[in-house]
Amino acid sequence: MSTRGIFVPVVAPTGSGKDTLIAYAKSLYPDIVLSISCTTRAPREGEVDGVDYYFLSREEFEARIADGGLLEWAEYGGNYYGTPKVEIERAVSEGKLIMGDIEVQGVRLIRERLPQEEFSTIYIDAGSWEVLSARALARAPMSEEELAKRKSRYEDEASFKAEATYVVHNPDGHLEVAKEEMKAVVEALLARISS
Repeated sequence: MSTRGIFVPVVAPTGSGKDTLIAYAKSLYPDIVLSISCTTRAPREGEVDGVDYYFLSREEFEARIADGGLLEWAEYGGNYYGTPKVEIERAVSEGKLIMGDIEVQGVRLIRERLPQEEFSTIYIDAGSWEVLSARALARAPMSEEELAKRKSRYEDEASFKAEATYVVHNPDGHLEVAKEEMKAVVEALLARISS
């Protein structure tokens, strides 16, 4: 039996059902560890420190950067976001499957820093920009400028599909099929750990 686990970032554009599919995988396999990112942004209503994010001051975050405590980090919209190194290393050393919602830029950095056998990626394909922008606009109105920013981000995220180890398809109205695909991917990953 392998003693090392696998870190599995999940990449997907906004509105793709990523959080729903990660939560579904966790409900099926409670031993999956969920990676918790650090951020300097303020908590939103209902978010809990240490559950949704580790909410840090800029000074605390910059100290983690300086001491090498992050696997990757980036700045978006004036706030820092990053992946704590110690938690990933601990879960992998304990032979666990660890999943996290990580930006494309961060995933590409982490891929260079972890051994190939301890790293896989899942991309959630929920359709075209037109489909996802319609979903986003149905949830909340947004300005043309915000929509343009989201489109640029969508294009960056969609470019990752060809690099992903696994692709889960979640088009409108097919969540149950996507859940079955997600289950199959997780089972394949767990089989790699136990082989």
